[in-house]
Amino acid sequence: MAKTTPPPGDGKARFRKDFERAKDVHPVGITGKERPHDIITHMFPAYVGRQERTAYELMRRSSREDTCVFLTFSGAMTPAGLHQSSIIPLVERGLVDCITTTGANLYHDAHRIIGHRIREIDPVAGDLQYRLARIIRIYDLGFWEETLLETDKLFSAILMLPEFQKKMTTVELHYLLGKHVARIEDALGVKAPSLLSTAYRFGVPIFVGAVQDGSIFLNIVKLRRMFGERFKLEIDVAEDVFEMGAMQHHCFGTLKKKMAIWILGGGVPKNYTLQGEPLLDQILGVPTHGFDIDVQFCVDPVDNGALSSCPAGEGHTWGKVSAESVATGSMYVHCDVTAVFPWLTYALLSDATIHKKPRRLYDARDAALVALQREVDKRKKKLLETVKFDLPKPGKGKKAKKKGA
Repeated sequence: MAKTTPPPGDGKARFRKDFERAKDVHPVGITGKERPHDIITHMFPAYVGRQERTAYELMRRSSREDTCVFLTFSGAMTPAGLHQSSIIPLVERGLVDCITTTGANLYHDAHRIIGHRIREIDPVAGDLQYRLARIIRIYDLGFWEETLLETDKLFSAILMLPEFQKKMTTVELHYLLGKHVARIEDALGVKAPSLLSTAYRFGVPIFVGAVQDGSIFLNIVKLRRMFGERFKLEIDVAEDVFEMGAMQHHCFGTLKKKMAIWILGGGVPKNYTLQGEPLLDQILGVPTHGFDIDVQFCVDPVDNGALSSCPAGEGHTWGKVSAESVATGSMYVHCDVTAVFPWLTYALLSDATIHKKPRRLYDARDAALVALQREVDKRKKKLLETVKFDLPKPGKGKKAKKKGA
């Protein structure tokens, strides 16, 4: 019987043609001689493995195309050493341009600088006993309670210095902290530098969206209560958010670069970075199109309405990522960050050709702020319309109710 040609636009024919072009699943036996790149690209054909492979390909693309990379990470990543194994090497190779994290990650990173240790412990040995022994537990990691007290002293002493006695953003706060931590590391001969000092040395801005939710800020509270107006450090929250928007506007508007976001975990760091785009477009009226590449590693299910786990497509409806990202530039890897990200970092950095000159976005922050303010000033007349709303007059509803009673 003769074959009939399906009519144009036939769905069955189109799907069969697409299927025939799809990559064949036929891995070969692993010998132990393969490069990490070859293992990931050829031995991870399905399920979370394919998510991992796609994320790696997007990270590689971010690096090769000289994309501005915004890295966010939440959870207890520095106690677990992820910054030493992965994040700091990425910064040193010029592959990360801006960081958003939690105050806790920066605080706990400082323990090792002053000689304290974080050790592996049994997570089910008994928290009542750990408390009696004054051992602080983060799942299967532990450290002495004295570690916290000594670290509090470290940050309090630094925060009392004259250059901190003013209003500033979290970016400037962490740059100055990094400057002094770097000096302390040099004086003590520390061989494994902290993330704060590394970011300072490489000009990488560090944002902390919920700065008050961390022990560095708890010590700021203490110093304010102790010294009153003599302690003048304040965090300018509005300026901090504006600065995030300015950094992104600088990347795509001034440098004319694409932007990528690599999300480790979720939480506040994820949204704090992504919201720079709707801030520009919806609030300030400055045209933008969202992040071009969106890669996330997170254990949360995507169907519970949580921001931590929302995929790129949902973010696109808010203007946070581009249509291109949704189509070909995004991947949500459903995994534990600590189980996957070091391996992908190894695969990425094992390619000596993936290396960029540090962009030093911190050095451009003043110019970036001026540039974005200029764009806002251009639109001031139009923006004035956004602050008008016909608010109901006080008491009007009560009078109407009595009249109709």
